[in-house]
Amino acid sequence: MREANQLVGKTLGELARHIRPGVTTLQLNQIADMYIRDHGAVPAFLGYQGFPKSLCTSVNEQVVHGVPSAQTVLKDGDIISIDCGTVLNGFVGDSAYTFCVGEVSKEIRRLLRTTKEALYEGIRQATVGHRTGDIGNAVQSYCETRGYSVVRELVGHGCGRKMHEDPEVPNYGRRGCGPLLRSGMCICIEPMINQGSKNVALEKDGWTVRTKDRKCSAHFEHCIALRPEGPMILSSFDYVEETTGKEI
Repeated sequence: MREANQLVGKTLGELARHIRPGVTTLQLNQIADMYIRDHGAVPAFLGYQGFPKSLCTSVNEQVVHGVPSAQTVLKDGDIISIDCGTVLNGFVGDSAYTFCVGEVSKEIRRLLRTTKEALYEGIRQATVGHRTGDIGNAVQSYCETRGYSVVRELVGHGCGRKMHEDPEVPNYGRRGCGPLLRSGMCICIEPMINQGSKNVALEKDGWTVRTKDRKCSAHFEHCIALRPEGPMILSSFDYVEETTGKEI
């Protein structure tokens, strides 16, 4: 699981080299597909429940599941959430990162920074004996007290030999509620946080989920393993931050 997830992190780091105004999301998809295959794995998303591409590329108000396209050209000031998955030696890696394209506003950087920080707040609650509601409550409280909203329709999940396994891991909830977290579980925690309303809509392509009010949304995801001594982060943002030379 760690090897599959580290490859996702390396793929996101490779993509960071190419994210700039004028690049299409289809070009990013092609770069990722080749990189994953060159490293002995296959893209986990391609063909999953019929999904047509190897990456999910969601721009600005798109929350998740954006389909790469030659018509979607990145512009200065955009943000793009890239969700990436690999299958390596029979195990799945899954992680997401929201990138800035060129120079973005302070307000958007604050949204991204808060969403990323909320991910780590959730991870701190992912300890053996806690419940999924402890994770969700930590994410929800952190974001809502800062003026943002939490998407309800989409959640984190267990991960292993399949992309989506039990338990579901919502980004909202009450402490002490939900499935019990046990040693040996691998779960993906992935806050999807909106600048405006929490309400979302499905685009006509049948995949892309966007905010109803068309305000921006951010998405960060780590895959973690639950161990008696605490959560182990299997994926990595280090490769992205080494490439960009900075955190958000």
